Amino acid sequence: MHRFLALSAIALTVALAGCATTKQPEPDKTIKTSSVIAPEGKKLTAKDEEDADVSRYEGWHHLAGRTLEVASLADLKLHDKEVVLSFDDGPIPGRTDKVLAILDKFGVKGAFMMVGQMAELHPELARKVAEDGNAIGSHTYRHADLAALGFDAAMKEVAKGQLAVTKATGEDVNFFRFPYLADNHKLRAAIATRDMVVMDVDIDSKDYFNTTPVAVTQRTMNLLRKRGRGIILMHDIHKRTATMLPTLLSKLEAEGYKVVTLKFRKSSAPVEMAAL
Repeated sequence: MHRFLALSAIALTVALAGCATTKQPEPDKTIKTSSVIAPEGKKLTAKDEEDADVSRYEGWHHLAGRTLEVASLADLKLHDKEVVLSFDDGPIPGRTDKVLAILDKFGVKGAFMMVGQMAELHPELARKVAEDGNAIGSHTYRHADLAALGFDAAMKEVAKGQLAVTKATGEDVNFFRFPYLADNHKLRAAIATRDMVVMDVDIDSKDYFNTTPVAVTQRTMNLLRKRGRGIILMHDIHKRTATMLPTLLSKLEAEGYKVVTLKFRKSSAPVEMAAL
């Protein structure tokens, strides 16, 4: 039985690792730059950035912004220079825990959209995400393309994922993200009735590309500078994401951004959907 669960975990992780959020991602054309200072007389390489020690950033706690309480999508409004850090597809040992450690060093929280199967396989890590004060969300049970399923089948997948993440974390699951960002109005409305706020994406880091952490950081910052605020999509199942995260957060801090912590506020009023 243990061998079966181990093999299932490996198979699921491999499937998710090759899974792009959007179905037809554009090729990454960013320019590789680095925030790591090279010693005199030494040429800096991308490998130096990737191997940068997170401990260099200890004591940086200027990123934490306000706590935003939301009861519906209409409440999820950010000011200029505000971002939400969101992470999909975990949890996975060796990567999610590294992301948590980095967030802690910078004094900020994220929003983790967990796949139900992954939460079941790693309940202690899922619980750690919640205990650290991060927002907890569901990403369905098996990362299914809900728009390709019938409505009833899609909602069963949503309910199963929500239940699995709730059991693993011991917390109510009040946020949701569509796998592949593949949604429709009927599904969005139905999910809202389950006391879950749909998390859309403003800045797609495309960290699922087979590229360098430096390129992921640069792409994310370029998009953010154009937009000025937004929900950043990342994936805590990728090594490159944990590797680039300290540099990304240091750049956000240097440019005056604040990381918003999300908190769900249960509303007694009828759910209102924001315009799509």
